[in-house]
Amino acid sequence: MVQDGDSRVAEERRRGRGAVSNSSGRFEKDARVAFDDGWGTLDEVPAPLATTVTLDATRAIITRNTSPDIGFDRSINPYRGCEHGCIYCFARPSHAWLGLSPGLDFESRILAKPDAARLLAQELGRRTYVCAPIAMGTNTDPYQPVERDLGITRAILETLSAWNHPVTIVTKSALVIRDIDILADMAKRGLARVALSVTTLDRALARRMEPRAATPQRRIETIGALAAAGVPAGVMAAPMIPGLNDHELEAILEAAAGAGAREAGWILLRMPLEIKELFREWLEEAVPDRAPRVIRLVRDTRGGRDYDPTFGTRMKGTGPIAGLLGRRFRLAARRLGLDRPRVVLRTDLFAPPPRAGDQLGLF
Repeated sequence: MVQDGDSRVAEERRRGRGAVSNSSGRFEKDARVAFDDGWGTLDEVPAPLATTVTLDATRAIITRNTSPDIGFDRSINPYRGCEHGCIYCFARPSHAWLGLSPGLDFESRILAKPDAARLLAQELGRRTYVCAPIAMGTNTDPYQPVERDLGITRAILETLSAWNHPVTIVTKSALVIRDIDILADMAKRGLARVALSVTTLDRALARRMEPRAATPQRRIETIGALAAAGVPAGVMAAPMIPGLNDHELEAILEAAAGAGAREAGWILLRMPLEIKELFREWLEEAVPDRAPRVIRLVRDTRGGRDYDPTFGTRMKGTGPIAGLLGRRFRLAARRLGLDRPRVVLRTDLFAPPPRAGDQLGLF
């Protein structure tokens, strides 16, 4: 349903969602526009937008990257799209490759990879495979709501544990606690660490900005549960948005440190491709009094542009505002003991799991 001649969707239909609109992806030749066909269809009360899950018949599960400013070279994404609905999510534009909208489609039309664990075992078993930590949660959240029923992430962890393969996880979900048995066991072998992404401690803001993610307090509690179980736990204060949540940086780090976090990081808001308009639409509806100032401050950290994809600065920005955020983070992390070197995960234990009938080793 379109309002005022644009692609914005009626509030009743998108209740509990992050994006305001559902514009066609950038690769589509035609735009989808709702119109009154004379039968009064636009006058009907719209049904809430439901989440649909489609099986993704992928034939490979490990994704490689060569980006010089990312601390991993391989990752796994059990799902495409993310029901958490975080309006700022830099993964939204990836839905356009599927012929879907980076807007509401991204958070309501999810593609799941049920064969992920089997494909992973195949890839780990190749003679040419060289072990290095696999990152999860780098694009879409491995613990989004559909994981509760599908258990794809848990199956992946079971496979990694069997192969003694290291893994890092970033999530916004308390559901990660479900797998604390696997993660704690892997952590004992130096094979796992987990970070919770905390954007704000303001429940009202979080509910609008990341509507189906765990509440900020639940994320802080999850850090505590992981730490208590012996899993190296950290916090990602991300994204920091000047004029909206950047004033909370120190408070987020303090809450995480108090719960048991041992390391921390931060990332500045990124607005590539369709995110620019999606985030503007959201600002104008959620915080109209602050919208112009927020956009102005964000552009000040990107050399006057909405986004600068230059390696080395795209995560932290440039200019006085970005520089001050970086300095504030370093000072707070040092004061709270969150500036310790990251736990280095082991790769020397990597080996195929034993099979029935295998001869036992002598040592």
